[in-house]
Amino acid sequence: MEETKKTQQITIELDQEISSGEYANFVVVTHSPAEFVMDFTRILPGVAKAKVHSRIIMAPPHVKAYLIALQDNIRKFEEKYGAIKSPGAPFGVKPPKNVLPN
Repeated sequence: MEETKKTQQITIELDQEISSGEYANFVVVTHSPAEFVMDFTRILPGVAKAKVHSRIIMAPPHVKAYLIALQDNIRKFEEKYGAIKSPGAPFGVKPPKNVLPN
């Protein structure tokens, strides 16, 4: 017997105030046994302090699905536009120990 997969279609609404997006060039990722916390910020030259502009909290299975989606999109991007040069980790900026904002 052939098993059929059911796919649920979801309508996603994008409010106007959110549609312009939030620019980030740095993210701090922390985790607990129950969730991953991603704090997105902007690092500016000569500024030693960065404000968190967006915090995303996800359950581990959703983070794994997000990672797979990012990997797929990076592969497609690089096929079309060429390899993305990695800045390396932690690309010269490290948050101070014991002061992560969670």
